[in-house]
Amino acid sequence: MAYDDILQHLGGFGRYQRRIYVLLCLPAISCAFHKLAGVFLLAAPDYRCRLPYELENASYPLPAERLTLAYPIDTLTKKYSTCNYLDANFTEAYWNGGTPAAGVRPCDQWVYDRSKFESSTVTEWDMVCDRNCLRASADSLFMVGVMLGSIGFGYLSDKYGRKPIFFASLVLQVVFGVLAGVAPEFFTYTLARMIVGATTSGVFLVAYVIAMEMVGPNDRLYAGVVCMMFFSVGYMLTAGFAYFIHGWRMLQIALTLPGILFLCYWWFIPESARWLLSNGRPTEAIKLILKAADCNKLTVPQEALDKLVEEDKDQQHQQEMSNEAKPSLLDIFKHPNLRQKALLIFFDWFVNSLTYYGLSWNTNNLGGNPLLNFVISGAVEIPAYSFLLVTLNRWGRRTILCGCMIFAGTMLLTTMIVPASEQWLIVVLAMLGKMAITSSYGTVYVFSAEQFPTVIRNVALGASSTSARVGGILAPYFNLLGDYWQPLPLLIFGALAFIGGVLSLLLPETHNQKLPETIADGENFGKRKTIPGGSGDAAGDCDIERTAEEMQVLSKPTTSGDPSEPPVDGTAAKEKY
Repeated sequence: MAYDDILQHLGGFGRYQRRIYVLLCLPAISCAFHKLAGVFLLAAPDYRCRLPYELENASYPLPAERLTLAYPIDTLTKKYSTCNYLDANFTEAYWNGGTPAAGVRPCDQWVYDRSKFESSTVTEWDMVCDRNCLRASADSLFMVGVMLGSIGFGYLSDKYGRKPIFFASLVLQVVFGVLAGVAPEFFTYTLARMIVGATTSGVFLVAYVIAMEMVGPNDRLYAGVVCMMFFSVGYMLTAGFAYFIHGWRMLQIALTLPGILFLCYWWFIPESARWLLSNGRPTEAIKLILKAADCNKLTVPQEALDKLVEEDKDQQHQQEMSNEAKPSLLDIFKHPNLRQKALLIFFDWFVNSLTYYGLSWNTNNLGGNPLLNFVISGAVEIPAYSFLLVTLNRWGRRTILCGCMIFAGTMLLTTMIVPASEQWLIVVLAMLGKMAITSSYGTVYVFSAEQFPTVIRNVALGASSTSARVGGILAPYFNLLGDYWQPLPLLIFGALAFIGGVLSLLLPETHNQKLPETIADGENFGKRKTIPGGSGDAAGDCDIERTAEEMQVLSKPTTSGDPSEPPVDGTAAKEKY
């Protein structure tokens, strides 16, 4: 592509690109605040029924002898019930054991242990017992917003430009982030948070696209992974806010206000030159290119600029003249090999998202210090992404994806045999699983992009992203199961990750191979064929595994040139966040 040639004349990843890139990575920190804030905004501390004789400011601890006489044993958890209390008059005679309880009554008020979490939406609106699912629904609807935002803001940024949609999303994020902090009841809070979730797509993903469109092909892997590290920094900083701000309303507002700083980007961040070219505005694009060249103290040859304009005109003309029906997602399911690969990839996306967000939001249930657990959960992402930088282009995509998913599954399943008294070991195993699934999640986008043929790649990746969003939407409900048995969410995540890793061995390796272009290429890519006339068995046939390069020859007997397309390295964050 001519624009990639222009980037080479600009020094690939020159001073101008680096400056804009760093500025555009910073919003990832703010978006991490909103995505992980639910861990503290929806924190559920220990609680018990408030007994009829207790005042509103009653303290949580009760003497052991009174617990026995006040609450029945929950048959499921084998602990004192937190949703029922014994129906008694709680007089001195009763406490002394002279009056039996008349039965069991459901709670209508609760006393919370505020030693770890001073206040949260759970304690303010009593989202416990039969209202417990509201906690999960709040996070789940936030992810619904993320899914809708990735669709809506993605479309708007393609139509109206990256820059205006970035700032529109930023304004909405600040407004509704503050609104969530002053919401008078659960419905308003959840609706505001859902809109904030949608804006994280508009802010981070659009900024990410602008940044990656300015980076040359050779630097995209590193640029994409480093951008994800900014998200991890925001992940850990969220715990810092929670450490100093104990009220959930002030915490929500404090996590929102840094977004105001990015409004000054209007004077620093340019529109995407690629977008300007694709929308028939080459004069503005060339102006930006020359500005970048001047900043980098380089000169772009006039013939390169002329070639860029001509290629843009040719592409627009071809689009106008083309009357061919474009392949749809349904075409994938009409071919058995493509269908099998697509279903495996969709399952991998679902499992990676479910496990990643499930573990990220489950740190309060691991035991020990919840703030420390949260920081560790964010910190392990840095080595996970560093691992990808070193190995992704050396070991192959399938090896890393399968290995990381199987390792994550093994670590999480191992928590089943850890004694409840060894909480530190459960935390260690969970964090190892989180580190591995982070690497896996960073790999699955690149691997998926290389599996699908060019004519259907964007549509197929969109379907993959939807599978991931479904995993994120369901993750909070799986975490609720930890209220009944602490290791249960980890076991479910571990089992799914392990199964996904094993099944992914059925996918063909794509590293250092030409990408499939047509539906026929995609169907044949990785398929084992029998070629008559070979040697090595009695029938004179031999089994070989088709490579993408061979498929180019088989599906296009009269080709000219090399129709391969470079992988979309480093763009995992676009769908993940």
